[in-house]
Amino acid sequence: MNKPLIVSFALGILMIFTAALTTAMTPTSKIADQRDMMNLEMLIPVSFDGWRIDKSIVPLQVDPQAQAQLDKLYNQTLARTYINTQGMRVMFSVAYGGDQSDQLSLHKPEVCYLAQGFEVKKNIAGELSTQYGDLPSRRLLAVRGSRNEPITYWVTVGDKAVLSGINQKLQQIRYGLSGNVPDGMLVRVSTLGIDEDQAYQLHETFIQDMLSSMGSHERARLIGRFDT
Repeated sequence: MNKPLIVSFALGILMIFTAALTTAMTPTSKIADQRDMMNLEMLIPVSFDGWRIDKSIVPLQVDPQAQAQLDKLYNQTLARTYINTQGMRVMFSVAYGGDQSDQLSLHKPEVCYLAQGFEVKKNIAGELSTQYGDLPSRRLLAVRGSRNEPITYWVTVGDKAVLSGINQKLQQIRYGLSGNVPDGMLVRVSTLGIDEDQAYQLHETFIQDMLSSMGSHERARLIGRFDT
């Protein structure tokens, strides 16, 4: 057998082995299929601790092309505007995806806002202190014309809240190495028309009030399970 033929044969064996190994290591078991079916409308309380849904706000209609993309990425989405007894409003949204593989990973708000013509002037990673543990989160400031929108958001992958970006990817990989495809959730809170620092403080108050009104199981679905 001449040398070129030997090399071709070896390369062929290597390609077959690589393909078989890739197939064997591709996670196939979805965590979402092992969980109780979730309904975001039921998961998130409609009123709590002085907050209620502001029915005067008409939800924006998403264009068909954008809706098709959302339907591909997420199994469920929920968007509400809440108002408290002082007349302060908070925009709240949740997106749940049962398949957090490489192809269907949660889309970060900073990317989505840029696609909508906003300039993201602030992107700060940190932790939001809650009575249930420190929640990895990000604060953004999205600006378009006269519209300034301070944003606080977090993501969960499987049973854990993680900082979006590399930590999110590492959590996906951990599940993948165990043969599982995790589910995930993106939770976003934002406000308009108030001072930036005041807005972030209002976000924290809203989040704390919401979490304290939820049962432990429902709360864990929204913010993950803490080690402490």
